[in-house]
Amino acid sequence: MESICPFASTLADAIGQEFGAGPPSGDIPLMPLGQAADMGHAPDGTPLIDPRLFSSAEYNRNPYPYFRILRDHYPVFHDELHNCYYVTRFDDVKTCANDEVVFNTVAKGASNTVLGNTQLELSGPENRRRRNLYGQHLVGQALKLRTPAITRIANELIDSWDTANDPTVCHDRNGVRSVALGKGFANQFPIRVVGYLLGLPDEARGNFYFWYNAMMNGFGGATETHGLGLAARQDLEDYVEELVRVRRERPHFLHDEAGNPIGKDIITSLCDTRIDGDYLSTEEITSNIALLVGGGGETTRGAIMNMWYLLLQHPAQLDAVRADESLWLAAFHEGLRCAIPAGGAQPKNTTYDIEMHGVKIPAGSLVLMVNHAANRDDRVFRDADSFNILRDDLYSGKLLRSGYSDGRKSSHMSFGVGPHFCPGAWISEQEATLGSSVLLRRMKNVRIKHDAMPRDIDGVTLAPIGLVPMRELWVEYDID
Repeated sequence: MESICPFASTLADAIGQEFGAGPPSGDIPLMPLGQAADMGHAPDGTPLIDPRLFSSAEYNRNPYPYFRILRDHYPVFHDELHNCYYVTRFDDVKTCANDEVVFNTVAKGASNTVLGNTQLELSGPENRRRRNLYGQHLVGQALKLRTPAITRIANELIDSWDTANDPTVCHDRNGVRSVALGKGFANQFPIRVVGYLLGLPDEARGNFYFWYNAMMNGFGGATETHGLGLAARQDLEDYVEELVRVRRERPHFLHDEAGNPIGKDIITSLCDTRIDGDYLSTEEITSNIALLVGGGGETTRGAIMNMWYLLLQHPAQLDAVRADESLWLAAFHEGLRCAIPAGGAQPKNTTYDIEMHGVKIPAGSLVLMVNHAANRDDRVFRDADSFNILRDDLYSGKLLRSGYSDGRKSSHMSFGVGPHFCPGAWISEQEATLGSSVLLRRMKNVRIKHDAMPRDIDGVTLAPIGLVPMRELWVEYDID
């Protein structure tokens, strides 16, 4: 007797019989980059979207042709399998993300447990209050004063390659040095900068790396890594509790390269902060620190890795940056537009019933505003799937929470937009551009070490970035 799978029957009912023409196993085949798998067509020829796509390896690796289908044919797509709605056009994402009335609450996720009750999952006045607690330390003159320290940290990390004894990080042969840019630089650089801004003691540096790595690996549900992330956050909170006690009594100041004080560190400033007459609790201070660890660490790490991977595959553009270092800003933002390092979708819940593009979205629905897709919208960016740091339609000026569009240039969505604009965006921009400038000056004739990098499905071309940022990038450069 033929067996019947209840789940298969339920799935067929949920997604509709029009998807029955897909692969029998439900797997979405891996396609050449830029090409979408055939998931069937409606009677009028419109390509269909099988919602099993969103859980597939193909979607993680090669999402952009599917984003094009969504933007062109389903600007609001109801994914009945995963019980959510996808919004993918640039203008729609920007409008929705800036609307705190209709999209007023934030879906709770793994970050709520690993990082604590951070501003990522708060709305309205409480979100603004948390954001403003430390925002002053991450913008404007505060950043300019810290430029020498950031450059010093970058040079110190590169200097360490001369004495590195770990071949998984760095090794020399025949006048050529090979470096794992992640382990050797990008993984450590933003964390050391954030530690400096916070005012963590030097002896806490090793623990800080552990807290950061464990918490970032802890996003993903009830798994062993999630448990380690929770344990790391508790360890961080225990450490900060004692540090806060000391800093309340003895404020700590940051200094410039000449030893002159340039202001209090962020922890001391948070200790001094009063809201409605009361000092911040240790939990509030810790949650802000945890958010800075994520925003100032993981986002910057991914941005550096993605940008360098793209630039090294476009040597003429790398040469342009080498000739004019002011182009690092354009390279940073174009890299973010093409490949988001973290948070590719902004999750929100609807406050009441709404209708968009003819699709009715009930109150309380989970809506994913897909920044990845918005960044590749050819209604806004010409030749949107191409990496081009010289494009004239991408805005790379002053970072604005509400986003920027003037009919000629638009900002990307990689830092999000609206009330939940990434609080670490300003320091990430500074870290990535300053650090990359130092890297390029220090690495002569730098290129990808092709034999150390993974290949795509053809076994020849380099693997794409897709939805997940680069975890490692092996480069080589001349040292003779």
